[in-house]
Amino acid sequence: MSVARLLHIFGNSKCVASVKMIHGKLVSSGLLPNVYNGNHLIGMYVDCHSLEEAYQVFVEMPERNLVSWTRLVFCYTEKGFPGTALELFRCMVEEGFKPNEFSYVAGILACTVLGNLRMGKEIHAKIFRCGYETNMFVTNTLINLYAKCCLLLFARRVFNSIAWPNLVSWTSLVAGYAQCGQSREALYIFRDSQQAGIKVNPHSSAIVLGACASISGLFCGQQIHAHVIKCGIELDSFVENAVIDMYAKCGELDSAHRAFKVVVEPSVVSWTTHIAGYAQKGEEQIALNLFAELHASGPQPNEYTLSCVLGACGSIVALEQGRQLHSLVLKTGYKQIIFVGNAMLDMYCKCGLHEDSLKVFEEMIEHDVVSWNTLIAGHAHLSYGWNAIKLFKQMMNEDVQPTVFTYSCILSLCGNLPAPEWGRQIHCYIIKPGFNANLFVGNSLVDMYANSGRIRDAVNVFNGLPMRNLVTWNTILMGYAQHGFGREALEIFGLMQEAGLEPNDITFLGVLTACGRAGLVEEGCSYFESMSRDHGIVPRADHHACVVDLLGRAGQLLRAYEFIMNMPSEPDKVIWRCLLSACVSHKDIILGKFAAEHIIKADPQDISAYVMLANIFSDHEMWEEAAKVRWMTRETGMKKDPGCSWIELNNEVHAFISEDRAHLDNDAIYDVLYGIAAHISDAGYVPDMGYVCVDGVV
Repeated sequence: MSVARLLHIFGNSKCVASVKMIHGKLVSSGLLPNVYNGNHLIGMYVDCHSLEEAYQVFVEMPERNLVSWTRLVFCYTEKGFPGTALELFRCMVEEGFKPNEFSYVAGILACTVLGNLRMGKEIHAKIFRCGYETNMFVTNTLINLYAKCCLLLFARRVFNSIAWPNLVSWTSLVAGYAQCGQSREALYIFRDSQQAGIKVNPHSSAIVLGACASISGLFCGQQIHAHVIKCGIELDSFVENAVIDMYAKCGELDSAHRAFKVVVEPSVVSWTTHIAGYAQKGEEQIALNLFAELHASGPQPNEYTLSCVLGACGSIVALEQGRQLHSLVLKTGYKQIIFVGNAMLDMYCKCGLHEDSLKVFEEMIEHDVVSWNTLIAGHAHLSYGWNAIKLFKQMMNEDVQPTVFTYSCILSLCGNLPAPEWGRQIHCYIIKPGFNANLFVGNSLVDMYANSGRIRDAVNVFNGLPMRNLVTWNTILMGYAQHGFGREALEIFGLMQEAGLEPNDITFLGVLTACGRAGLVEEGCSYFESMSRDHGIVPRADHHACVVDLLGRAGQLLRAYEFIMNMPSEPDKVIWRCLLSACVSHKDIILGKFAAEHIIKADPQDISAYVMLANIFSDHEMWEEAAKVRWMTRETGMKKDPGCSWIELNNEVHAFISEDRAHLDNDAIYDVLYGIAAHISDAGYVPDMGYVCVDGVV
């Protein structure tokens, strides 16, 4: 048997021991210095996943040819070491070897995997000078390089230079456009390929189905699905999963389920795609049921499955199932995968267990920016605002670069606390990397300053934004409205319409609030009517509440009552509370009692209704009725939560509750308060005791 035949047989066996045995025979027989045998031996070791041995053979070869270098470059790229492959390509050129079309393809592939566009362009220039630009193998690889690097114009130029593009050329271009987010253009190119007579294959079918999914193009996806079936293409797992994903992302969950049922032996990828489809469309419980089926049917869930199902548990606060999944993650060993850990963090945060989320975070070996963002957002959502800010400080101390989402979350938190000084510091952090020009961050800055009462700063940020959307306009409009600048808010509304933006329901909430603050009753009612008449917006309960508040502030209580009675839907307790609040202000005991009864009927435990009703009775010196209301609150065990105020000083928040004695500087604080009270009394101020309640009810 010849040496070549022997090498071929044992090369196909992919057994390292056999290859080493042949290697030893070649050495002992003196045949190894042969370049052909050395190249064959390199390939055998690579097929056995023994790159070190392959490289050692290469190094010990006394003579190498272009095939030796090219084979090694290919091997290192295919095995996931493109950087080493590119270095070998450079060494090959430096040693005087003139690359051929296969060598150039190996080098371009390494650049593609690395995303090394500069080196890729250098190789392209060498290809052009050597006259290989007409080689189909080379040009297809160049299209793939530029497409993967999202240089679609370059990819298109290379494609247009091909006289007769083949299936690989068309598919590479379609894939490039799809991967770079230009799915519609990818579908147009696919259509052109069909008109050019190019047949579809499973790979191209999966790509275009994915493009349809990304733009929710159901009709187009159905056409491609039908075309795949008509062409008799074998539905491999990639196509089957792409069909399921397309229907799920287009909202056709029944069609996705039917496509899943057609799969003879669904893989874990098929299951994951199907489960993710339901979870992403708000059918989390069905997703959890499908996961239970998967777990019972045998296939082992992978890290993507577990991440998806943990997200579903968080969305519907399925804590018990979430804990069971946590145990499964520990058993399967996936807890060290960052995105699985992030999913567990998110699940515990959404279930309201911030301590459990912190424990998961601490047990993670590695954290990425998503881990920090999830934990910060979770603590902010659970009203642990200052803990979230401390986490942000810790994140910065560990040199983790915040993202747009991080800054937006922290700014929102600073506005809600409010903590304007911290907000200013965050603003400085944002300016350094240039995020202040980002629309998402800019909107958060406007909102933070507006919520903190710093309208001038909010306006300055608003005016400095290079681009504004409806959210930007709504934010500054609502900021003006909430702080009593009604006419300024309406001016913003006019400017927004001049800019060509169509108002939405949030816009009209701001407009109605502004009219209420400015006392513009008729204008407010006119805007309310224009919502449905001119803009096709159906008023919600909060819009009706704004109108009741508008009329109540103006003292038009009877008109407010008539408005409530003519509502198309049943008024909720918020609307009745707006009327009751107006009755307290304007001392209308009849309507006030009527509104309070409706609030108590809707929510018997609503302490605020009892308090305001008792205040009305007290104001009219109806002491027995007031005492009766207070007695009812005591008998039912209701107690009003004490009001809390706070100030931010030197990045520290100081909170105060009525008759609070817990502060470290308590004595000094009360000395100042007594002094202020004395100055007020000396100035002739007489307090209104009409709303003072007794017996600890308020």
